[in-house]
Amino acid sequence: MDSNRGSQGKNSKTSDGCETKGVNSTAQNFAPFTEEEEDLVFRIHRLVGNRWELIAGRIPGRTAKEVEMFWARKQQDT
Repeated sequence: MDSNRGSQGKNSKTSDGCETKGVNSTAQNFAPFTEEEEDLVFRIHRLVGNRWELIAGRIPGRTAKEVEMFWARKQQDT
């Protein structure tokens, strides 16, 4: 069984004893995509599909994980 499965964040307690759930730090640390980056992701995706490494390779400073997460968020919005 995958030890990371289902874990979005770690639970912790505040000073008043209330439990809080942390946000996935990976998603939280991504910088927003610019309009140019968004356009590029959509255009390249139309050509190559879900090949996130290939798409990220065309966008300086972006990782495949960032591009994939961006794509997933955009698909949820539609």
